[in-house]
Amino acid sequence: MNEASKVDRAIADRMMGDKKMKTRLKYFWQIVFCLTVLLGSVLARLADGAEPKPMNIVLFLIDDLGWRDLGCQGSAYYQTPHIDRLAQEGVRFTDAYAACAVCSPTRAALMTGKYPARLLLTDWLPSGRWNPKAKLREGRFIRGLPIEEFTLAEALREAGYRTASIGKWHLGSEPFSLPEHHGFDVNIAGNAHGAPGSYFFPYQGNWLIPTTGLRAKWNVLADGKPGEYLTDRLTDEAVTFIQESRDKPFFLYFPHYGVHTPLQAKEDIIARYETVPEDQRQGKLVYAAMVQSIDDSVGRVLATLEESQLDQNTVVIFTSDNGGFYNATSNAPLRANKGAYYEGGIRVPLIVKWPDIAIPGLIVNEPVTSTDLYPTCLAAAELPLRPNQHLDGVNLKPLLNGTSQRLPQRSLFWHYPHYNDHPSSVPSSVIRKGPWKLIETFDPEGIELYDLANDIGETKNLAATETTRTAELLEELNRWRVTVGAERMFPNPDFDPSEVPAKKSKKK
Repeated sequence: MNEASKVDRAIADRMMGDKKMKTRLKYFWQIVFCLTVLLGSVLARLADGAEPKPMNIVLFLIDDLGWRDLGCQGSAYYQTPHIDRLAQEGVRFTDAYAACAVCSPTRAALMTGKYPARLLLTDWLPSGRWNPKAKLREGRFIRGLPIEEFTLAEALREAGYRTASIGKWHLGSEPFSLPEHHGFDVNIAGNAHGAPGSYFFPYQGNWLIPTTGLRAKWNVLADGKPGEYLTDRLTDEAVTFIQESRDKPFFLYFPHYGVHTPLQAKEDIIARYETVPEDQRQGKLVYAAMVQSIDDSVGRVLATLEESQLDQNTVVIFTSDNGGFYNATSNAPLRANKGAYYEGGIRVPLIVKWPDIAIPGLIVNEPVTSTDLYPTCLAAAELPLRPNQHLDGVNLKPLLNGTSQRLPQRSLFWHYPHYNDHPSSVPSSVIRKGPWKLIETFDPEGIELYDLANDIGETKNLAATETTRTAELLEELNRWRVTVGAERMFPNPDFDPSEVPAKKSKKK
């Protein structure tokens, strides 16, 4: 290489080096700028005392709301625009289940993250062995939420949350069973009662105590104003709680008494449904009006969160404690109703809105259940999970943010060693694994197997043809019952067939 070429090469190398240096300096100053902006933002937030606040949590638990009793669930009859909007802004689960087909056990499962059979709280409270002449003696069950359980509310309160239970509690009549002893700072209308005497003030009622001829009087909320409607009153209390909790993370557990019986609603809302032709009515007019009042309640809570600038910092969960009541609504295409262990008794709506996490409008088909809400709420609060407490629940966050379409493989279980008066209800144990659902009934004795992926209405019992699958599921169900210490039913030595009512239809 001659001298001229060497000089040209040196100049070129120098220019290339200068270019690389300029590029590096450009990136360096970009990084410095970003860090400066970020540091300034952090310092400004600290100066204002605005440290990142944990997510608030609002959990609606509606009583006896059927799986299809919402517009977003396919109903053309019930008018639920606010709940439908919640579904559009959050994630809707198609295969969500209540932990029990009646109320108290589901509430206990939600609060503890444990199956009712594990808790030994398997029937609604207070209830009892209604017929001493029945074929089987019912399984034992406890009459209140054990004080030893570390509830979801206790976990959140320990982390600095302000906690409130506004509405139906129904987890025991002893003082230690009430919300104040299970992690709630505020308890409004939560007591031993499972329903109001009336939805209009003074909310009083009386109940014929079985086998005694005596009547018990009760009142779920002592104060109020003439004409006041319970769903509206509880919503007033919820709005006040939110407004008073702006400066502290809060957990609002909002278990409405609606839409449980007695079927009572505001006349002006009932009138809106009177024009619907009878053959297009999914349920009773009064029930439709009760559902709409629940929707109005959800709308008011969402509006309060927005007005308080808390909507982007609040997780909102909406679900039901069991399927729809047979004398109020139709659960079709699902089979049966509240109290039964066909899909109409246990499949429920579930919607989760979690800003910046839950993908708006996402529909999830993975089977989930009430016990999953405990660890999911802990995750929303950015708290460590408590697997030794919520033994039967899993965190649903991976489903909400699209990280996963499936949870780690698991089966779901139910166990109900009791009789009740709901149509299609018989003492049963159930397992769902994938699309397959097996029901073992105790009285009458029987095995039923359904492929829910192709038969959501449970019309074709495949137990006789899918014998291997039936045996495998029954074996897994038996192992689970042993693991959780599920109560058994035993032959009743006082059985008298003449004093046992005829079995109700198990058809849709």
